[in-house]
Amino acid sequence: MRKKIVAGNWKMNKTLHEGIELAKTINRQVEENEVIVVLCPPFIHLSGVAGIITKDSLFAGGQNCASEASGAYTGEVSAEMIRSAGADYVIIGHSERRTYFNESDEIVNKKVKLALANELTPIFCCGEVLAERQAGKHIQIVKSQVEKGLFDLSPEDFGRIVIAYEPVWAIGTGVTATAEQAQEMHKMIRDHIAEKYGNTVASNTSILYGGSCKPSNARELFLNSDVDGGLIGGASLSASDFMGIVNAILDK
Repeated sequence: MRKKIVAGNWKMNKTLHEGIELAKTINRQVEENEVIVVLCPPFIHLSGVAGIITKDSLFAGGQNCASEASGAYTGEVSAEMIRSAGADYVIIGHSERRTYFNESDEIVNKKVKLALANELTPIFCCGEVLAERQAGKHIQIVKSQVEKGLFDLSPEDFGRIVIAYEPVWAIGTGVTATAEQAQEMHKMIRDHIAEKYGNTVASNTSILYGGSCKPSNARELFLNSDVDGGLIGGASLSASDFMGIVNAILDK
């Protein structure tokens, strides 16, 4: 049985005090059930957020990790550091990292392996930009990202991966993929995994949707058979909005 997961990506938002208070509020409101909730704050918040978590279904995660294990890389944060700060998850390959920081599929692949080596669960992001979807290349692009980022992993290591499909044209724009578009892409990803690793691995892989998911549309998205949760951006900055999304997946 694959896991239901809702992860909040705070991006570059909230002061340290604001972030701790938000995490405290969510920690109080999260119930012990089958939904895994992950908070991914800025790095300077990470140990503080991890330290206030008391619920077994609530975890901390990093928003990124370095592509090198250690060394003279000023400003970078390694997977080992993230793990030592109390994180269990780390977002890798987010579209903003790929776009603004020129992260290639090869760099993303290195980060995935470093995360796994440090007992972190990678939330691997993939998705197409608007021009690629309009050109009918969205399936080709996402397949390529998954192949280059993940398909050299052993079946055992791949079994530790969470995938987040994020149509880049829907991130922060207020435009959301329709439930049908989300299901089409999630099923395609799962089928592609099955071709490489078999049906058992594919059926156990959690695939999250990311892209302007909010309480008003979360339930419709989550009712899709291949949508196992969400990677939430803007709505994760409000405890009431975020918990509304968490509660929406309980209806699935």
